[in-house]
Amino acid sequence: MLAMQYSFTLPGDYDMSIIRQRIATKGHLMDGFPLLVFKAFLQASRDEGRRHASENLYAPFYLWDSNEGMNSFLGGSGFAALTASFGWPSVKTWSVWHSRLLPTMADAVCATREIVPIAPYTALSDLQMAETESIAVDVEEKGALGAVVGFDPALWTLVRFRLWPQYRDAMDKEGTQAYEVDHLSISA
Repeated sequence: MLAMQYSFTLPGDYDMSIIRQRIATKGHLMDGFPLLVFKAFLQASRDEGRRHASENLYAPFYLWDSNEGMNSFLGGSGFAALTASFGWPSVKTWSVWHSRLLPTMADAVCATREIVPIAPYTALSDLQMAETESIAVDVEEKGALGAVVGFDPALWTLVRFRLWPQYRDAMDKEGTQAYEVDHLSISA
């Protein structure tokens, strides 16, 4: 499995209702996309009293069954149309160590993403086990509806992604990007 995310930083005075409308009208086009586990259509707005957003962002997060699905999407007409509207993004990818997705994950209204460095010479098997345990705690005790952890061995970072049923104050911590989930495309 692969996790993937790109992000567009939009001007501070950008009308984020345009992004929400775009998601509302086009989000369903990714429903059932081949080899896609899910796509979370995410945005963060620094206006309108929304929490933890220092800038306006459109930043979808994907979980792919394999690189073939990701390659098909990135080489397809939908991504071409997106880049024609918003520019050519840097696409981050992570090899997934573990994911846990509840049947209720479509009820998510917000998400969090952390990208953290992996220190040199870290015992990766120990880190993977600790992150897998962290997913269990977040889902079973803290109420996450979905959780993904993966790593990028080129940059030595790991990603922690969570889907939540409601906003929690604990999401306002340094290094955590909180988003609103406007649509969730799930594989059939």
